[in-house]
Amino acid sequence: MELTNKQITVIFKALCDENRVQIFRLLQNGERCACKLLEAMQLTQPTLSHHMKILCDSDLVVGRKEGKWMYYSISAKGTEIAVHCLRELTKVTEYSESCCE
Repeated sequence: MELTNKQITVIFKALCDENRVQIFRLLQNGERCACKLLEAMQLTQPTLSHHMKILCDSDLVVGRKEGKWMYYSISAKGTEIAVHCLRELTKVTEYSESCCE
């Protein structure tokens, strides 16, 4: 699976904010309602929505609506892609051609 530079930056953007990392950690214990995330994070609803949009756009988190509430959980497929992305970016390859002779 080959990720574009845009896809890679979306994944890393999702994890480059302390609040989003904290949300991700809260979701490690399973699905959570947005109201519980609001309580734990002490954020305003618009701020939480902003962070959840970024996490969902990265496919690391998925949301589902039940009645008037949103429930969020970690996406197994999204995290698999993120792990693959990091492995690919940090893989050292042999470069046989010299740029300076």
